Amino acid sequence: MSTTAPTSCTTTSTATSPRHEVRAVVNGNSAQLSVLGNPETLTADTYVDVRKKIMTRVMKLASGLGSDVHLVVDDQTGHWRLIAGADGELHDPEPTRAPGAEASADAAPVQAPVSAEAAPLEPSALATVTPIPAPALAPGAPATRARSTEQPALTEPEADQAEDEVAAQVAGEEPAGRAPRASFIVDERREPAAANGWRGFIARSTGLQVPASHAELNRRGHVQAVSQHWPGPRKIAIVNGKGGVGKTLTTAMLTAVFARHGGAGVLAWDNNDTRGTLGWRTEKGPHDATVQDLLPATTHLLSPGAQVSDLARFVHHQTGDKYDVLRSNPELLATKQRITRDDFDALHEVAAKYFRMVFFDSGNDESAPRWLRMIDHTDQLVVATTALGESAESGALLLEALTERDEHSANLARDAVVVVLQSEQNGTLADAQRIADGFTGIARAAVTIPFDRALHGGALRYDAVSTPTRNAWLAAGAAVAAGL
Repeated sequence: MSTTAPTSCTTTSTATSPRHEVRAVVNGNSAQLSVLGNPETLTADTYVDVRKKIMTRVMKLASGLGSDVHLVVDDQTGHWRLIAGADGELHDPEPTRAPGAEASADAAPVQAPVSAEAAPLEPSALATVTPIPAPALAPGAPATRARSTEQPALTEPEADQAEDEVAAQVAGEEPAGRAPRASFIVDERREPAAANGWRGFIARSTGLQVPASHAELNRRGHVQAVSQHWPGPRKIAIVNGKGGVGKTLTTAMLTAVFARHGGAGVLAWDNNDTRGTLGWRTEKGPHDATVQDLLPATTHLLSPGAQVSDLARFVHHQTGDKYDVLRSNPELLATKQRITRDDFDALHEVAAKYFRMVFFDSGNDESAPRWLRMIDHTDQLVVATTALGESAESGALLLEALTERDEHSANLARDAVVVVLQSEQNGTLADAQRIADGFTGIARAAVTIPFDRALHGGALRYDAVSTPTRNAWLAAGAAVAAGL
């Protein structure tokens, strides 16, 4: 098995004390370590066991040296850093916090003792009895407990105050001068421990509250964004007047992101007169229904007696990605499946009744009545483009045209999200980023998507793409959600 030689420098000196560092390069079930300048090899039956051996080695080294040891690990999941303390505690070299949280000048670093067993309960953790002062009784009120018959006499001001407090309590008001009672319900929500990479491994295997990395915190924020439910249906149109720029691909991936994380009630609608291929690239249901079959049934589906299950005759459920597809018929000429403005409004009314989110995979004819009416009903615009100049230019021209159409269209254009696809394997993300940067001042946000072979040809399934690609689509979904 080939391995990469680790950096040999393991100890650096500072003005205060030397810094001890262990570097580990993990390849499968073995790891090459550089420990105090001495190379070591660790092997185990599984990758997880290799991780455990590395942590055990580093913790013992820190204890023996009586000082912190910095651990740097390179493996297939990325590059990780942790600090093992001489006191048996783990430290985060760069403490992380939730985005937007203010840093405290005197905040202590997150630490947790390394122990395989739970710490015993301290005496203070056991139940205790705390005396509770009895409330004052109103003059003349019957006592519920025996009390001394010799009460000190109230002065006139004290008597007036007692009467005012009783009156306030009867009226349900807080007596003047009395501080509000603190609630027994304390909000102690904490950011969960790391779940990914080395941090997640240590958290799971030791029970430590290891803080999540910045990348993991960002991903959690994206998941939170796309998991929301909004009051009323939300409609998102994926547009570009040029064909072959990834509109269908973008529609399927964004729809899957919101359905997988936010739950059911998400529709992908192939709003295309000219051989829309969304149906070809998604899972087919137990029927061949298209939008042309749904149109005659709109009156029934909008009636009070219609049920959600009635719609299953017309849409195709994606069993893995959890959304539904309303297909067009790519085998018919455009002249045989024209949708008028009134037709589109009836179909839209059905979609808005039965689905919380609707994603339109638009066609290339920007003059078609169904295309224009789609824009009228849209809440968020998404421009799909490849990293090629002509694709991006087509998308930019469309945004500029919409700014001159009407106020609603202009607002959509200004708030648009651009998705730039690295569609060619020999291209680079830098090329895609240059296209994304070119939309500065034209759209609200631009997200780049790395090349992924699973997206080029065949069925479009979210779980078939790589982790970096899924994270990129999740970021795109969060950008869309910000405009809803």
